[in-house]
Amino acid sequence: MFKLPKRERVIALIIVLIITALAVAIAPSLLYAQTPPKSQKTELRGVWLTNIDSDVLFAKKNITEAIDRIAKLNFNTVYPTVWQGGYTLYPSAIAKGVMGISVDPSPGLKGRDVLKEIVDEGHKKGLAVIPWFEFGFMAPADSELAKKHPDWLTKRRDGTTIWKEGKDDRVWLNPFHPQVQKFILDLIIEIVVKYNVDGIQFDDHFGLPVEFGYDNLTVEMYKKEINGQLPSDDFRETFWVRWRADKLNDFMGRIFRAVKSRKPKCIISLSPNPLHFALPAHLQDWFTWERRGLIEEIIIQVYRNDLNRFIAELEREEVKLAKVHIPVGIGVLTGLKNNSIPIEQIQKQVAEVRRRGLAGVSFFFYESLSSWAKETRIQRDAAFQQMFPTKISRPSV
Repeated sequence: MFKLPKRERVIALIIVLIITALAVAIAPSLLYAQTPPKSQKTELRGVWLTNIDSDVLFAKKNITEAIDRIAKLNFNTVYPTVWQGGYTLYPSAIAKGVMGISVDPSPGLKGRDVLKEIVDEGHKKGLAVIPWFEFGFMAPADSELAKKHPDWLTKRRDGTTIWKEGKDDRVWLNPFHPQVQKFILDLIIEIVVKYNVDGIQFDDHFGLPVEFGYDNLTVEMYKKEINGQLPSDDFRETFWVRWRADKLNDFMGRIFRAVKSRKPKCIISLSPNPLHFALPAHLQDWFTWERRGLIEEIIIQVYRNDLNRFIAELEREEVKLAKVHIPVGIGVLTGLKNNSIPIEQIQKQVAEVRRRGLAGVSFFFYESLSSWAKETRIQRDAAFQQMFPTKISRPSV
């Protein structure tokens, strides 16, 4: 066998070291994302399951196959929607009493208990199942809920109620209305008591767009508490924003106490927008909720394509403070029907989350783990398998 002289062997070794160093410098995210740090003993690995642009919930067979795939890819948590489009996705006596319909009547969902199917399949595979209260206080404008209870809706200063979400017309239930609060709280408790769930999750819709709150009930409530004064015509006025946000803070406290009194180990999870948007735009003061101990897990939706903007959100002070007390994960966008996300972007973002010692990630959403992507399903699954090479427990709350 030919053998290089000692001097050439040294030079060759130096070249290899230089190439390795350059590779790490050029693509550290990809290298880092493939394997969690050796010291890491827990990591949140979640994925949201929804009934929009996805077939996963529309047949029991689809759920079984999806849960099996998720488990094989070493995820440990699923967040299935249970309150979406003005309907529950489980047979609800509460919904039946309020609007006459107990479960989403869509073909494939009608007559089934999607939540029970997911809990049963998920627990068989060792996954935590945390139902996701996706629509929060929002409802379709033409929903049975909105039609039967128009007095439950809140308004802008000019009296309008319609909120555009893409092409869809939405309305907002008044989160300060006692009957709305009772309805929402009853749904939450129904899920917690009826199902063997590991927690319940709220998201950015568990708030209110800042321009709303000018309905008669809320205005009268404000006048009674603030010496007969009317709310400011400027919906962004500081005190008016703070008053409404505090009302939501108080309601979150009621939810926490009600859930914990019935199932102490049920995790209260939240997937909000970053705070600098959530509070001024949607009255959702989740940092106060965290400070008061009202939420036990946060997954901040950081749906940014630009890596620098993504990193900037991870390094905000409220994120650093929150992660000292509770698991703080990051919601990572894996794609939408008309927006393919390259697997390389996902890998880099997972790497940045890990670098900062955050609790983990949840992907939005199941269908886009592989659908609509430029890579094949086999290639995408292989990449997720590299990111999550072995099973690992969720962070303890």
